[in-house]
Amino acid sequence: MTAETAIAPSGPRPALLARLRASLGGRIALRILSALVLLWAVATIVFFLQHLVPGDPALAILGGASANPPPETVAAVRAQYGFDQPLLAQYADFLGGLVRGDLGSSYTMKEPVARIIAEQIVPTLQLTGASLAIAWAIAIGSTLLTAARPGLAARIGSGLEVVLAALPHFWLGVVLLVVFAVTLHWLPVVDDGPAGLVLPALTLGVPLGGFLAQVTRDEFDAASRQPFVLSALSRGTRPRDVRWRHVLRHAALPGIALSGWGLGSLISGAVVVEVIFSRQGIGQVLVTAVTSQDLPLVIGVTFVVALVYVIANILTDLAAVAVDPRLRTSIGGAS
Repeated sequence: MTAETAIAPSGPRPALLARLRASLGGRIALRILSALVLLWAVATIVFFLQHLVPGDPALAILGGASANPPPETVAAVRAQYGFDQPLLAQYADFLGGLVRGDLGSSYTMKEPVARIIAEQIVPTLQLTGASLAIAWAIAIGSTLLTAARPGLAARIGSGLEVVLAALPHFWLGVVLLVVFAVTLHWLPVVDDGPAGLVLPALTLGVPLGGFLAQVTRDEFDAASRQPFVLSALSRGTRPRDVRWRHVLRHAALPGIALSGWGLGSLISGAVVVEVIFSRQGIGQVLVTAVTSQDLPLVIGVTFVVALVYVIANILTDLAAVAVDPRLRTSIGGAS
């Protein structure tokens, strides 16, 4: 047996995986399959971690230990919610509810978890969407103005990106709030309208923008030295158009690939930002649920955040193909 035949894939399973990876639809199908496994893993980890937290959820439902409910009431609540069942039986009921789309009812709010999340997720998605737009505006602006340019401009742009990427959300949020809302009165401290979205979105978007700008700058510098740039310039294309239409398209691909991760980072950062700016959202809901040991609500919020992260990664795959059609042709040529 030769070395080539020893390492060559054989059987229907490797061939099936190769065909799936060779098409865009197959890549999305594999991403969805891995997403289902990820969602199951997230829900399982959160379920068992919450059961390791000290305290009786039956007491949390009844108002906490300070309420001093009688033992008969505590036993009745345990039986009603299945807390007296073995842990694996509770886990099986929990997974069955997830399959049916039933996230349960909140222990403290006495409402379906799905309804609570549906009411609170819109402000969070608005915040993360605005923050991602600000981040990309910073990344593209800094790249076009300073990347692949001689002299001091490139060094200033690179240094500014490092500073922006290192800013912690809690510190930046407090500074923006004090300067623009409390001192200058340019923006409201708390507002549910568009004006109240500016400072929280800047708090989340500026550090991510610095990080995306660093990634885009490195790729922009590399792409600007490629032969297609000289070819476009020799055809009489203006340098500004070459940077915008040709080089930036290549440079944006790594940033687009990281945008799925960036959206997950923004949602996790929204927990801090929503507390600082007293905004509605699932971040506030999650903090309240954790402190009150509201297990269904904690699991529901975590599950939905993981679902948003998975969808964002699938969308970044599609966005990368839309920005660079070569990915579509390379996929088609490999099939």
